[in-house]
Formats: sequence, structure tokens, C-alpha cells
Amino acid sequence: MAAAGVLDTLPGQLEWQRELYRHFHRHPELGLQEHGTSERIERELTGLGLEVIRCGGTGLVTVLRNGDGPTVLARADIDALPVTEDTGLDYSSQTEGVMHACGHDLHIAALLGAVRLMAEHRTAWSGTYVALFQPSEENAAGARAMIDDGLVARVPAPDVALAQHVMPAEAGTIGTVPGPALSAGDSIRITVFGRGAHGSMPHQAVDPVVLAASIVLRLQTIVSRETEPGQFAVVTVGASHAGTSANTIPDRAELRLNLRTYDTQLRQRIIASIERIVRGECAAAGSPREPLFEYYDQFPLTSNDPEVTETVTRAFTEHLGAEAVHQATPATASEDFSRLPGAFGIPYTYWFVGSVPAETWRAAVLAGTVTTDIPANHSPSFAPALDPTLEVATRAQVLAALAYLPVR
Repeated sequence: MAAAGVLDTLPGQLEWQRELYRHFHRHPELGLQEHGTSERIERELTGLGLEVIRCGGTGLVTVLRNGDGPTVLARADIDALPVTEDTGLDYSSQTEGVMHACGHDLHIAALLGAVRLMAEHRTAWSGTYVALFQPSEENAAGARAMIDDGLVARVPAPDVALAQHVMPAEAGTIGTVPGPALSAGDSIRITVFGRGAHGSMPHQAVDPVVLAASIVLRLQTIVSRETEPGQFAVVTVGASHAGTSANTIPDRAELRLNLRTYDTQLRQRIIASIERIVRGECAAAGSPREPLFEYYDQFPLTSNDPEVTETVTRAFTEHLGAEAVHQATPATASEDFSRLPGAFGIPYTYWFVGSVPAETWRAAVLAGTVTTDIPANHSPSFAPALDPTLEVATRAQVLAALAYLPVR
């Protein structure tokens, strides 16, 4: 009943939300540079009569206090990607080389819509609703920036945290996942050292190009030969660089790796294996210096609390119908959202919102061409179907919150 009362006016505000989405899509900004985005979010929130807390540079929080009851935190990320758009949309990015290629513009519009609904229907619920707009998710820096800026002391302590993400799945549907939903992610920069020489005199060198090649090949055995079949792990060498000319053997080479796992113990084992292999190959090559390892862009595991996920899934199913809600497969992408509930020591859940027109999605599934025909997140062609995706994402934010905020 509370949800019905709050959501009754959603159809009347959807055009406002659509225009917000188009605005954010036209004006994307990279992580920790979301100044215009933050200003527009703040303007919309203050226009609703709400106070705004600036936190973590370009991050914002607003708090709706509405009597006794639990406190719910709902989060949307706000940053874009260094991607050149190729969607053909009439509201395409106006910023060269930058695009909302991951749907964060839709996340913003959905959470702003939920805030408006919650603010305008305070008679339907009781408790505290905290809406958090987080910068720099793509660089795994935004949640930490807000925490470091005193987030925990500056907002009421939540009892539960909620977040969502648009994904390449059928629009109008929601996927929930108990337990691991997104992988932990680690990027690793490895520098190995050789001894430089003229290209015609390889006997006077320790060739770091050959060394790096040996490492790349050997790293492939971590998943294929050291990881138990059935356990998820990805080790990718995304970049390899050495030297500047054809006739010079350089004195060093750099590899950039990316690691994804769902299990923290497995993650530690794989990191140990990477370092063991690199050190071993360096010793075999006669490298004159120990290799250097630099870990960066580290994303924590996103592992949903089963009870919270069950509660939210039940709310989705009751109001959207069983045909619209399914148990999703964990995604191999990574997020920094879980740092926020981790800082408060509270449970959370993170769900997926489908964004591909139903006919397009079903045709691709039937043909077995989803991976080739459906643009995924981070693609220059990624373009969520605005309807019904925005409406469903807004409903989901409200339904999940009201699953914890009691009827007045």
C-alpha cells in the first residue's frame, strides 16, 4: 500500500526524469571532475526543498528525515568514461572523447526521481531516506573519497544500503543475486628489468622483451593449471610495452594485468602466483634487478547479503510481477559501491536493471548472438532504451527503500 501511494505520481514526473537523463548524457564528465553534473544534481535537490551535503569533492548526499524508523541509504554513481560515443542518439555526448557508456546518467535520473517521490509522499512512510550520488566509480576512487571526507560522521547511520546498475538484459526486467554479484578487480603494473644493448649484439644484453613474453605465456597457466575447475578467475594481460626502436634492446619492459575473482582467498592465491611467476622468470633470465609490482584501481568484491536480497526481491516481485524479476548470473565487472556499506558496517544488496528493448533482446537470445549483437557496458554503442528502463529503475529504488521503511 505504501509503495502504491508513493508510485502513483511516477508517470507524471517521467518526462522531467527523461530530460534530466538526456542532459546528463549530453554532458558527461570523468571521475572526480563531475562539477557540472554535481551542480545540476544539487540544483534539482534544492528545488525539492532538500539540503545537500557535499562530500568527497563532487559527491553529494541528501537526507530525508521522516520520523521514527530505519535508515536506508540509496546510491547512484555519476561519472562517465573516456569513450567516444557512436550511438547516433540525438542527445549524444557533446564532450569529445567522453561518454556515459555505462548508464550512470540513467542511475542519476532514477535516484533523483525516487527522491522526489519519497519527498512528495512523506505520509506514506516513516524513517530516514539517504540518497547518495557518488563520483568516480569507474576509477574505484569515489567511494573512498567520500569515506575519507567524513561520510560516516556526516550522515545518519544507515541500517541497509541499496544500489543498482543498468545492464545488457531485457528492458523491463530486474535481476537480483544473493551472494557475489560483481567480482573483485585488481589492476597490476609490473616492471621487469634487463640490460640494454645494440640490437646486433644480443649476447651483451638481458632482453626484457623476451622476458616479458615468457611471463605473459606463463601467466596463462594460473587459471588453466592452478585454479580449481569451476572456480571463477580471470587474469588478463591488457598491455605490454618495451623499447622505442627496432635495433635497440631496452633495459626494461612493462606489463599491465587485470585480475577478477569472486573469492577473496582465491584472489590472494592468484596474486601470490603472479608474483611467483614473474620473480621466477626474472631469475631464469638473469634479470639484474628485482621486478616492481604496483597495484592500482582495486575494486572490492560486491557480495550481496542474502536476507536483504530476499527482502528486496520479494518487494520487486509483489509490485512488478514474477515475470519481471529473475535471479541473475553474477557479473564479471567490478564496483566500489560495497566500500560504502563496509564503512558503516551494514548489509547491502545490488541489483541489475535490464536496458535492451524486449524484441531486440529476445531475438538475440533466440539467435545466440547476444555477445555480438547487443552492445555491452563501456561500448561506444551502449545506449539503454530510455523507456521502460528509467521507469523500472525508479520503481526499483522506491520499492527497495519501502521494503524497509514502514507505513505511517
